[in-house]
Amino acid sequence: MFKNILKVEKVKISLIIIFLILMLSTVIFLYFTNNSEVEALSKYGSRGEEVKQIQTKLKRWGYYNGNVDGIFGSQTLEAVKYFQRKNGLTVDGIAGPATLKAMGIYNSSNLSSSSSSNSSDLNLLARIIYGEARGEPYTGQVAVGAVVLNRVKSSSFPNTISGVIYQSGAFDAVRDGQINLTPDSTAKKAAQDALNGWDPTYGAIYYFNPSTATNKWIWSRPMTVTIGRHRFCK
Repeated sequence: MFKNILKVEKVKISLIIIFLILMLSTVIFLYFTNNSEVEALSKYGSRGEEVKQIQTKLKRWGYYNGNVDGIFGSQTLEAVKYFQRKNGLTVDGIAGPATLKAMGIYNSSNLSSSSSSNSSDLNLLARIIYGEARGEPYTGQVAVGAVVLNRVKSSSFPNTISGVIYQSGAFDAVRDGQINLTPDSTAKKAAQDALNGWDPTYGAIYYFNPSTATNKWIWSRPMTVTIGRHRFCK
């Protein structure tokens, strides 16, 4: 009888231990899952450093007029939607991987390594070159890539390739959707040459086609070189 009681008690203790282990595992899983969501997905109600980065970039680019306080409120929500609408993204007000990538914000959720970042930059640069200058001579295609990189280096522009390319109103290819076309091998090679340091523009941060340019102010910018149909200037 006593042995039977001991067996029952041992079974009870074992079940309790198993239950506690399962509960602890669930708590740990939920903790890391929730933290991952905060880091990888900013949306209405989110708080933290990633939200500050979003607000800072959107404010710099003219999409957001509120405070950079790390709180994803209604103003930030509308600014994110505005950015998404202007840049051909899904307009849901959620800063998911695609939106963060377009803003040049990388974290563990959308960037597994520096090599993937480099690959992403190369592809995006090739896409803007293809969208803006696929009819230009090869040097002119490299020149467009160089302008993007010169802007990244300039304090007057966003400090990432994606930030420069997706800055509101910066490139016609983004506005009309040609940024989403698949670049050819020539555009990819031009992007790589630009990333490797070739700058046929001699430091230009603007370019325009004299026959189609509507922004008259650009004519007053100091010219550096003319390549194909584009004039490059600082």
